[in-house]
Amino acid sequence: MPDPLQAQRERLDAIDEEILDLLAERGDVVQKVAQTKVERGLPVYVADREDEKTEAFREAAEARGLDPDWAEDFLRMIMSASRARQSAGASFPRATPEEKDVLIVGSEGGIGSLYARVFERTGYRVHGIDQGHWDRLPDIAPQLDLAVVAVPIRVTPEVIRRLADALPSDTVLADVTSTKTEPVAAMLDAHSGPVLGLHPMHGTDVSDLSRQLVVACPAREADASAWVLRQCRLWGMRVEEADPAEHDRVMHLVQSLRHFVAFLHGSFMREQELAPEDMLAFSSPVYRAELMMNGRIFAQNAELYADIVFASEERREQLLRFFERHEHLAELVRTDDKEGFVEEFEAIADFFGDFAPQAQRESEYLISRLADRFA
Repeated sequence: MPDPLQAQRERLDAIDEEILDLLAERGDVVQKVAQTKVERGLPVYVADREDEKTEAFREAAEARGLDPDWAEDFLRMIMSASRARQSAGASFPRATPEEKDVLIVGSEGGIGSLYARVFERTGYRVHGIDQGHWDRLPDIAPQLDLAVVAVPIRVTPEVIRRLADALPSDTVLADVTSTKTEPVAAMLDAHSGPVLGLHPMHGTDVSDLSRQLVVACPAREADASAWVLRQCRLWGMRVEEADPAEHDRVMHLVQSLRHFVAFLHGSFMREQELAPEDMLAFSSPVYRAELMMNGRIFAQNAELYADIVFASEERREQLLRFFERHEHLAELVRTDDKEGFVEEFEAIADFFGDFAPQAQRESEYLISRLADRFA
């Protein structure tokens, strides 16, 4: 007698195969879309188009009795893969009708090599200078339209001064350092032409630049460097313009303090001999996510993170203020002051306001996805 369960499973397998066939067909169309975008000078990522498509997809799913939230997750994964496929090995639309010459100082480093590849695939003539190769600069400099400094924070001002001496006055001088006040000031002091501070808010391991954020600080002759920001948008990036000082004030918390908290967490685990593998065996999805975010830092270069944490006097001063706050709260523990803890907790909750329930909703989504994948 035929087993109905086996027949049902075989039908599910056949449907899954059909889904894969449709996804492969969709991928072929994506490649054609990518080529058309290059020909028409359109960006890889268009937020309005994806928002409209997502809303229509949710409505279509609901009409079929499917969970619209699940359908949106499915579509967003497909669209993310589509953007990555458009970016992988393909060329990008160029912001300028003519080829321009771009120099990356630090082209063998992580972020430098990433942007060297992307500029090259966009149709620019890309030149690279790294430590020990400065003898190339006199031959390269006269033709440069853009020079990007992508070196460690601690040597950025020195490199800017050395580079600027050779640049024509109409060359756009830019940097991609994670601090902006000091590099922008150094560029303004050393170069008489257009100056553009940039901070790409992503790592070196991204598969494509679409939907990535870059903070821009146009500091002199913004019109002359506008093509660089147009190019970022054509790559699908989100561009947020900011004042260098305001950028750094926020980054003290977003980067330096966050990295130091991870450093403290890892140091305490090591001191207590709490191996990550043992912690994972008893961790909730929330703690697993936190441990993963902390652990990924220690898979990277220690000098890089030292540069970020100790980037400026202001950054170090804020860390010291953080330690003072830490000591204040530690006193609640020493004195078993639960009432003081509750009072402080409620004051923080008031400060967070509407963001707290928003954070709860969004984090529940992330936790659910994490549990699905790794539980």
